[in-house]
Amino acid sequence: MALLTHLLACVFGTGSWAALNGLWVELPLLVTELPEQWYLPSYITIIIQLANVGPLLVTLLHRFKPGLLSEVAIIYGVVAVGALACLLLAFLWGFTSPVAGEPHSTAFFGLAFCLALVDCTSSVTFLPFMARLQPRYVTTFFVGEGLSGFLPALIALAQGAGIARCVNITRITNVTTGNNTAEGSQFQMETQYLPANFSTLVFFLLLAAMMVICLVAFFFLTRLPKVWELSRQNLCPSNITLHSLQEIPGDGPRLSGGGDSPRREKPASSDKGFHRADPEIAYSLAKFAFIYLLVAWVNSLTNGILPSVQAYSCLPYGNMAYHLSATLSSMANPLACTIAMFLPSRSLALLGVLSVAGTGFGAYNMAMAVMSPCPLLQHSAWGHAIIVISWVFFTGSLSYVKVMTGVILRSQSHSALVWYGAVEQLGSLTGALIMFPLVNVYSFFRSADYCSLQCPA
Repeated sequence: MALLTHLLACVFGTGSWAALNGLWVELPLLVTELPEQWYLPSYITIIIQLANVGPLLVTLLHRFKPGLLSEVAIIYGVVAVGALACLLLAFLWGFTSPVAGEPHSTAFFGLAFCLALVDCTSSVTFLPFMARLQPRYVTTFFVGEGLSGFLPALIALAQGAGIARCVNITRITNVTTGNNTAEGSQFQMETQYLPANFSTLVFFLLLAAMMVICLVAFFFLTRLPKVWELSRQNLCPSNITLHSLQEIPGDGPRLSGGGDSPRREKPASSDKGFHRADPEIAYSLAKFAFIYLLVAWVNSLTNGILPSVQAYSCLPYGNMAYHLSATLSSMANPLACTIAMFLPSRSLALLGVLSVAGTGFGAYNMAMAVMSPCPLLQHSAWGHAIIVISWVFFTGSLSYVKVMTGVILRSQSHSALVWYGAVEQLGSLTGALIMFPLVNVYSFFRSADYCSLQCPA
């Protein structure tokens, strides 16, 4: 039963961000087809943040009307909407209509908003639902959440989306001198995109299938007798807050209320599986503030700031560099989750160091985007490799921080995980609001065709 629950929790986790991760890894193809081109990532980023109305509504309901809508009902609804939106996107993604006199991808943006609404809402519903189970299943859920990026990336690698080559084109021109007209030839390098191994239609249909499988896994997860037995043992009271947490037998350490400082509670009973029970740890208010600060900062970088400029940092090195950075960085997420599963560390010092390292890689990626269309080592194979590696380590290091902060907060209370999701979305929103005007209004970043670049060697 435990193995089956691990499997269902993992499959359930794959539906948390599969749809939006699918959009990101398909961008190397979409930027060549849709009229927004290099601006497309920043549009998607701001659309995702507008969809924060979903988790905001759920958080407010959780705070002021607890029990009005069950997490189970909300999860059924959002996953079903995600599957339907992916299905419609398969057929309507290329539809455009004029807005302010220029063509825009209205159907794509509308359905992307639906997918963002689903995935953002999962941040404040999926994790609190998993808090009903034993802690070992939360880590398995994070592995599944990582796979929500890995599987679409694997499909995109098989698709070969956005691969291009530079071709020397000869153009015939007419040269007029006085009364004489003569033909001349002009040589020009142009970008020629290679056909994908399968279409965008098939790609989005596969995403829809992933969402349906997630829905089926959740259906069975809620109907395993052992799961609901664990739920009754582990579910925290709905009126628990971060400042007044009660001890729940068998559910790990809790903060005590009313004292000047947290005291240690009884350790949880032993838990066979991937991990032992949560260690006997109590966190001060300052440490809680530090944890939530990490959550906000890491998510502002990974979900708001850096995704907006990935095209600018990678495309000057060629479409292959963009394709590999988009797909391999998505694969770094589940790898980091797997490492966190077998080598967990609740050391706040280590999480702080990893956050600084990830920020450093992000700073390099941002610097290359600012230098676009002529970044460092542009004509060197080392430059191509470094930008891909930098994106992979940026995603991997900060993904580990995300997982471990989630595990830490899981050991504290149900409400702690709800606020984890809320702070996660707040950080993402802040990053997106900073970047959107820089990219789309002030044109701070410059794009160029890789094959026709005129940069010094």
